[in-house]
Amino acid sequence: MNLQDRPLAPEPYALLPRVPSFELTSPDICPGEKMPEDFVANGGNLSPALNWQGFPAETESFLVTCFDPDAPTPAGFWHWCIQDLSSETTSLPRGAGSSDLELEGAAFHNPGDNGQAAYYGPNPPAGDRPHRYIFAVHALDVPTLELDDEATPTVVSFNALFHTIARATLTVEYQQ
Repeated sequence: MNLQDRPLAPEPYALLPRVPSFELTSPDICPGEKMPEDFVANGGNLSPALNWQGFPAETESFLVTCFDPDAPTPAGFWHWCIQDLSSETTSLPRGAGSSDLELEGAAFHNPGDNGQAAYYGPNPPAGDRPHRYIFAVHALDVPTLELDDEATPTVVSFNALFHTIARATLTVEYQQ
């Protein structure tokens, strides 16, 4: 099997209804660049620090996700999902993806496609083309999505779509 023969997946957020954007930055990762080894599954597997600003004043909570649209599956691969971050939260420190104990307030992790309720760093098939890892912060108009901690990132994202008033993304690449 040659994974190189499959088409490039579209940028997933471009396929959703348009919403305003705001600024998402990181001292650990740079847009369009290679993901540093500290943040990949076979490296340090740390979640990168994220900072955001410029979101709408009516924001009531945030959802943070990391998605790989280039995984060789029909549905990509979810690497990280945190829901119900309060509107006062404007950053996550490096390593916040390790446990719910690292999160403030009512926020919690949902299990990613690896089955764990924590950050799972990039781990594309060896020899495949570079994969994109899209970190997204969704500003929501509700204080909670009212989903439990077993909801998949797909279910969380579906429910969040109807409450997203703005979104910020930061995309990096990684290849093994």
